[in-house]
Amino acid sequence: MEQFDSGPAADPAHQELLPVPQAEPPDPKTCSPREYLEYYIFPVLLPGLAELLHEAEKENCFEGRRTKFIASDFLTEWLYNKNPKREDESFTELFSIPFVKDWLKDQPPTPLSLLLSEEEASLIIQSFWRGYRVRCDSKIQELRQWQKKLREEKHIHKVVKAFWTKQEVKVLYSHEEKSEHFTNSAPGLED
Repeated sequence: MEQFDSGPAADPAHQELLPVPQAEPPDPKTCSPREYLEYYIFPVLLPGLAELLHEAEKENCFEGRRTKFIASDFLTEWLYNKNPKREDESFTELFSIPFVKDWLKDQPPTPLSLLLSEEEASLIIQSFWRGYRVRCDSKIQELRQWQKKLREEKHIHKVVKAFWTKQEVKVLYSHEEKSEHFTNSAPGLED
């Protein structure tokens, strides 16, 4: 078994795996909680936590503001992909992990503020503001009113045409009924 030592620097290049004297691993069902942690949990979890801290530093999480980085999601993805039972399998994104898909079915969607980086959010805000400023321009207002009027006129023409078509059908149907009624009820007009 190896123990993870991050060393004095936070750079992953300076990290080393320190050898620990090899002993027979304890039986996971009968060993003490401390032995279980030392032999089965920590060798997997500690490198994941170290990688989590490096990623959090890259994402500027230590500046004390809200970021899109979600530590539990990162750790879940990292542990799933580093699982020794999945050595020969390709990298799997968090939202493609089967148990994550199942769990997310019943959860509310993640807020957009947690999914966007600061740069992405600023681009969305800036584009909205530019669009708003353009829509406030009097020439653009005039163009939009003209387009609205044009759409309404086209729609009104369709509605009027459909109305008169229905009226013509009703008149023809009514006229045919009257002529049939007249020929059936008038004596002596039969051939």
